[in-house]
Amino acid sequence: MKELGLSWEEIKSTPRFELEGLLLALGEYNVLHSMDGYDSEDINSMAKNKPAIRGQWARYNAARGKYYSKREGKKTSFTGLMK
Repeated sequence: MKELGLSWEEIKSTPRFELEGLLLALGEYNVLHSMDGYDSEDINSMAKNKPAIRGQWARYNAARGKYYSKREGKKTSFTGLMK
């Protein structure tokens, strides 16, 4: 909860479903920005020592594909993002 910047009193007064939503959003944010600054060549060289990086790279690309359209001008609705 430290990452959310909430005090203990705020946590106690916030409904559980809101806290769960905040934690889910924080997790999504962390995945979405976990590999910023790396490209596929960097991942290939790092994966030689740590093969688990490929899984993290796949999750990162899936999240980026979910929120950032590959084509310019493609409009995504809010309900489309929630699927």
